[in-house]
Amino acid sequence: MKVGIVGLPNVGKSTLFNALTRAGAEAENYPFTTVEPNVGVAAVPDGRLERLAAAVGGVRAVPATVEFVDIAGLVKGASRGEGLGNRFLAHIRECDAVAHVVRCFEDGNVAHVHGRMDPAGDVATVNTELLLADLATVERRLEQALRAAKSGDPRRRAEAAALERLGDHLSGGKPARTFPEPGEVEEVLRTLLTAKPTLYVANVDEDSVAAGNEYSAAVEELAAREGAEVVRLCARLAAELADLPEEEAREYLGVLGAEGSGFEEFVRAAYRLLGLITFFTFNERECRAWTVRRGATAREAAGKIHTDMERAFVAAEIGRWEDIVEASSWARAREEAKVRREGRDYVMQDGDVMLVRFNA
Repeated sequence: MKVGIVGLPNVGKSTLFNALTRAGAEAENYPFTTVEPNVGVAAVPDGRLERLAAAVGGVRAVPATVEFVDIAGLVKGASRGEGLGNRFLAHIRECDAVAHVVRCFEDGNVAHVHGRMDPAGDVATVNTELLLADLATVERRLEQALRAAKSGDPRRRAEAAALERLGDHLSGGKPARTFPEPGEVEEVLRTLLTAKPTLYVANVDEDSVAAGNEYSAAVEELAAREGAEVVRLCARLAAELADLPEEEAREYLGVLGAEGSGFEEFVRAAYRLLGLITFFTFNERECRAWTVRRGATAREAAGKIHTDMERAFVAAEIGRWEDIVEASSWARAREEAKVRREGRDYVMQDGDVMLVRFNA
């Protein structure tokens, strides 16, 4: 599961990436510092995990993770190959979702690629290039569909008509993810950049994480119009905190009078954006959080642990994390009938604790 971090140059993408992964990606004050995408894994903050690990025997807690890709900054004309446009667009295609970072802080020491603060304009620049790239894709597919429709095949004619409507939708400045009739063009939509779930990230200064500022308000307004999610964070503060031991990080936040950098909410929002849920397993050594898509069955979830478990799945014992914590042990929760047996088609719920039974 990959989330691509995109935006104009110098908006804080690599700084955010460093905070997420502690990977030390290069982050400098000039455009195109990132040429090849940096890839790293971030732990998903989950307060349930430590409590559950304590309840099942004080074992080591292993969090779920999300993969992030730090992609080169995009400029006007990228859809025609300007800057690193073609490579930029190709890297986005490989991601499952997009985190669009928008600069919402003033800093004379950090050059703005357009020389002025205009978050709404910055978003429009990136979105326009993505829309133009998608429009070119749709137009090519439409040409193919129109040629095929000459045979009189009603299915091909319906596809061509739907592609025309999709092209009009994109031409009107609307992303593919808001197209209201995806049925006939579902295959094409899967290839489009603006069809990917998108999270806007308002990168503010340290003083604006809690209340925001006029720039982040503009991003929140445009996200609301799209029906997209938005989070507010300070990437620089998050990166600084990531380099500190936990106790020192809390002290630093206390000195600043801040509750946090917005980092944890960003990771959780990216997790939601991918349509993921968390389930838990445990043994004598560790309690682990696992990631599956919402709607996954118990058998599919078992396959996340090990392919042999999916292949030879027999049944699963399922309990709720809060019931296990309340009972202070899995055995006691089972005695209290808070653990039940489920079959292969059981649909996993966020917060389930699972013990898999399979033929070894």
